[in-house]
Amino acid sequence: MNATTRSRPAQRRSGRREQLSDEVAAHLRIGIMTGSLRPGTFIRLDETAAELGVSITPVREALRTLRGEGMVLLEPHRGHVVAPFTRGDIADIFWLQSTISAQLVRTATERITDAELDDLVACVDTLADAVHRRAADEVIEAEFAFFRMLNRSAGRIKLAWFLLHATRYLPSLMYADDANWGDSAVANHRELLAALRRRDADEAVRLTGEQFSDGARRLTARLDALGVWD
Repeated sequence: MNATTRSRPAQRRSGRREQLSDEVAAHLRIGIMTGSLRPGTFIRLDETAAELGVSITPVREALRTLRGEGMVLLEPHRGHVVAPFTRGDIADIFWLQSTISAQLVRTATERITDAELDDLVACVDTLADAVHRRAADEVIEAEFAFFRMLNRSAGRIKLAWFLLHATRYLPSLMYADDANWGDSAVANHRELLAALRRRDADEAVRLTGEQFSDGARRLTARLDALGVWD
């Protein structure tokens, strides 16, 4: 048995641990973004591990990731606490996503093919059906597929990668559970596809920005209603 063979089980364990850490970080990140975990709340290692059915190790690694993102703070001898955040932080997150998306959609307007547009139409039809049936998981999947197809058509892989990481802060389930948001998203996507077919880059960019502005308003309104900033 050579050294490479001996290392494979350890690599698999490491990969699984990293995946668990990412999943825990995503769970906590969305809890913070939706107000379930409010600023000033302490996140206990053992309680979080028990809640998610994992060991303490991926929770500790997830909290290290969130510290790097400025979402939690480590208080000596007390533990990890949710960091303060403001309405301005919400606006900044959505501004970043909107700005990157605008660049992608402008390029896509020039490059997208009729076949890709047809695929996007089918994707919006799938989204509309999921919204009608109030199937939240399918709404999330269809929405992700729509933007993945659209962003790939731009051919700007690095920019799309940055956008993917920025969207980690979107509480997808909050939107998917809202039928009003779903209807609005479907209408927006259909108008966007029409603009892309006309090669109307300015209108495509406007419609893209409109959806992110709407998302920011809905999330801010939710946090206001929960009294997160009281």
